[in-house]
Amino acid sequence: MEAIESIGVLAVSGLLLAWLLWSLWNLYRIPAGLRDGSWQRPLWWARLWSLALFVGCVAWVRGVLSGGFDVGETCAYAHHQTYDSAYRAAHVEESQRLFPLHNKCNGAYDLVPAWVNPTILNCAAFVLLATAVLLWFGVARLTGRGASHIAVRRLGGVDLSPVTRR
Repeated sequence: MEAIESIGVLAVSGLLLAWLLWSLWNLYRIPAGLRDGSWQRPLWWARLWSLALFVGCVAWVRGVLSGGFDVGETCAYAHHQTYDSAYRAAHVEESQRLFPLHNKCNGAYDLVPAWVNPTILNCAAFVLLATAVLLWFGVARLTGRGASHIAVRRLGGVDLSPVTRR
């Protein structure tokens, strides 16, 4: 059973590494696509979707793991804050929510960095935008109003390629 778990961990690690490398490549390709006009193609939007999802997941994991294994020690030794167990007990549901993320040492200090929740929210907005645009591309392709139709219109109704005909 342990061998299967090891294979699973290796597979997941490999997939995450591949996603990281893909996202790093997308950091270069997305701005280049704005300059060369490839933002008008579905792959550019798929790159944006993937990058926004990756960054959002990384920010969420950063926020969830902000307290470490022992929140009291993290507050005291890493952040030099007093750990208020009475406050934590009174607000236990706040530190267990999936969003917005909070992991407070006391009433005034949150271990979750201030940038985490806005980053997650912005990334979710980019994922939704890219999903909508990708769906639009798919519907346009299915209804015949895709790129080939637009190219024929730009050429004044002359279809020069048998590949673009339907």
